[in-house]
Amino acid sequence: MQRVVVQVPMTKNLKEKAEAVSYDMGFSSLQEVIRILLTKLSKKEFSFKIEEAEEVTYLSKAAEKRYKKAVEDIKAGKNVTKTKNVDELLKLLHA
Repeated sequence: MQRVVVQVPMTKNLKEKAEAVSYDMGFSSLQEVIRILLTKLSKKEFSFKIEEAEEVTYLSKAAEKRYKKAVEDIKAGKNVTKTKNVDELLKLLHA
């Protein structure tokens, strides 16, 4: 099989980020990802979808602390109410 080299100009930053994600996804190299992509594309088995990224909301330090405490309390059984059925839960909620 005759091999050719495809050169794709890109920023160093893009290459480094793509390599890092490739490794995280279990690929051995960025070349492997590109080779798989081109193989799928050549067989018309490749599709992609462009979506708007979801907006990420970060908690304030105070909110982080509150949620961490709440999770710890739940794990420790503090501030937790257990009910046997929905009717019992509704009675507690409406009491």
